[in-house]
Amino acid sequence: MPYQYKVVELREKMFGGKMSGDKLEGILNDHGAEGWRLKSITGADVKGRLGPGGVEGLLVTFEREV
Repeated sequence: MPYQYKVVELREKMFGGKMSGDKLEGILNDHGAEGWRLKSITGADVKGRLGPGGVEGLLVTFEREV
């Protein structure tokens, strides 16, 4: 069975400066309702759209059957 994948970049600024378990849980549940299954969560320096510096964030990878 073929799969498709989706990677979501989550930066602290998206959460008002602090990433919380409740906010992450909401994102996971929203994607789960669309048929996505959590594949992995990786801590990373995610580059901002403005400027060269990175910010702490997460790369959340989802998969679902096509």
